[in-house]
Amino acid sequence: MPRVARIKSRSGIYHVILRGVNKQTIFEDDEDRTRFLYVLQKYKEVCHFKFYAYCLMDNHIHLLIREKEEPIGLAIKRISSSYVYWYNTKYERCGHLFQERYRSENVESKHSFLTVLRYIHQNPVKAGLAENVFEANWTSMNEYFGGTGLIDVDLGLSLFSGGEGKTATQQFVDYMGAPNDDTCLDCWERVRLNDSEVKEFLHEMGISNVSVLQQMERDHRDAVLLQLKETAGVSIRQISRVTGISKSVIQRV
Repeated sequence: MPRVARIKSRSGIYHVILRGVNKQTIFEDDEDRTRFLYVLQKYKEVCHFKFYAYCLMDNHIHLLIREKEEPIGLAIKRISSSYVYWYNTKYERCGHLFQERYRSENVESKHSFLTVLRYIHQNPVKAGLAENVFEANWTSMNEYFGGTGLIDVDLGLSLFSGGEGKTATQQFVDYMGAPNDDTCLDCWERVRLNDSEVKEFLHEMGISNVSVLQQMERDHRDAVLLQLKETAGVSIRQISRVTGISKSVIQRV
């Protein structure tokens, strides 16, 4: 079946995901991650794209990019080919590393830009790899407070009080670190459970109705909520809706 052509972003901005073929690890160590950032810097200068955010996870990558003279697809091809050549040489391997076609979503409004920006920076937090966005390794978060110049920070900062002064900085910090239930393009396709399936899951855990859960001692209740949060296909918003427990409580578990 022929591939469906991508719909071009009106703003030229895209949230791009590169993922390892068959969920393969694409960064074995920090040297690999450093090399990938070097490749990004190199092709930013060659392709002249604007670059707003990145997050390097073990088996996938998030990028927030605005195409300029060169189509985003060609820029991504240059980046991935260069890194794969280096990686294959280092590890004495051959063949594909990335899944053949990158995934992308168009980012065409202030709201969607900020949502994706936060989503990318919070990826390690939501994966349990960091306490907060400012302690996460291998994201562009700290580029916004005096980095290497790889990231174009002006657009993101300008969306808070015009990007000027301590007020704008604090608003940016608060927004980036805020607990949320943002939904963006994800790395892997997810199967969503419906509310009835979540209730059945609770029943299997011995929770006959939500009143029982609400009246539990906090430690026991939180253990149940944590198990729900770690269940594939269940969102924080859905847990709150099914259990009657506030999203803020669930997020803190």
